Amino acid sequence: MVEFVVVTGLSGAGRTQVGNTLEDLGWFVIDNLPSELIPKVAELARFRTSSPAPVALIVGSEGGFEEVAPALEQLRSSGAQVRTVFLDAANATLVRRYGDTKRRHPLLADIGSVEGAIEEERHRLASVRESADIVIDTTDLNVHDLRRRVVDLFGESDGRDSTQITVMSFGYKHGVPPDVDLVFDCRFLPNPHWVEELRPLTGLDTDVQEYVGSFELTDQFMERIEGLLELLLPAYLEEGKSVLTVAFGCTGGRHRSVSMAERLAGWLRERGMEPRIRHRDVGK
Repeated sequence: MVEFVVVTGLSGAGRTQVGNTLEDLGWFVIDNLPSELIPKVAELARFRTSSPAPVALIVGSEGGFEEVAPALEQLRSSGAQVRTVFLDAANATLVRRYGDTKRRHPLLADIGSVEGAIEEERHRLASVRESADIVIDTTDLNVHDLRRRVVDLFGESDGRDSTQITVMSFGYKHGVPPDVDLVFDCRFLPNPHWVEELRPLTGLDTDVQEYVGSFELTDQFMERIEGLLELLLPAYLEEGKSVLTVAFGCTGGRHRSVSMAERLAGWLRERGMEPRIRHRDVGK
């Protein structure tokens, strides 16, 4: 069965860069595909026998917003293996990008201002974003960061028949990541930052992991998370959810959240899973 990924989202949020990266990874990429052609192209791709490469459809909203959601639903109902990626970004970031590139927003002629065009496009694509398997917010990502994010998600071909799990850590003072499914707050755990010899280290260091793990509260916390995931993971797989991101947050994103993320990743590996791990703020 041919695997499809449909990349859509707000204009200026990085669809072209994602398509280029997928092409570099060996995907068969069709760019600027009108949404109404999604089912037709997908049907043709299913009969391709010359190459087993998965297919990426880069879909813009220029061809009509109303057709995007129905076309995706029709593709899913065909029995094809489909994942959808929605690219988002803050309005101010998109305005700046349009100013830097001197490009015209596809709705500019109808709306009259870039800010209004972005807001209108966001409104029309709200249902597509809501049903997406993966939402990538590119507000704080440069082209290299976005490429690494896509490689993390699609760079390996194994394990695509099950839910792909990413475990990440972050610091609340740097903002909660927008593209996660489950968030666990670690700020109630004893903080290694206040232990002088541990302060310069991170949760990747054994001394910090042993300190965080030495408290009964930590064990109780992990037992409840493990029990929750034992319940949720089969349900997510049954529902067809292809990507799950579990995030741990602490104040700065260097000690407790990193340690807990590493601990959960180890627990998942013990159960035969291959989680991807991402420490967003460990270097800050």
